[in-house]
Amino acid sequence: MELPRNCCMMRIFTQERARGDHRALFEEIVRRARDEGLAGATVLRGVMGFGKSSTIHNANILDLSSNLPLVIELVDTEEKLRAFLASTEDLEDIGLVTMEKVDVLHYG
Repeated sequence: MELPRNCCMMRIFTQERARGDHRALFEEIVRRARDEGLAGATVLRGVMGFGKSSTIHNANILDLSSNLPLVIELVDTEEKLRAFLASTEDLEDIGLVTMEKVDVLHYG
């Protein structure tokens, strides 16, 4: 697959316990992104964060049932990412979604 130099990166903020159709939300999003032919997706696990509810989630050794923040990064053209986001409207627990322009320097 050839990827243009001028692309976008979409970030979807969520948390570990968020659920998709029949699996973890992050896994549902990554699988859908692959099935729709997006260029790439990565899930990053945060050690601390908060969102709309202002509840702080952090990696505490005493908290065995952590619900840490996750960021899912997706890279492709703006058009494909916007279409992909529209296809995820059935999924709950998607938090903040951002998009920024990126220069693809190497894809291989």
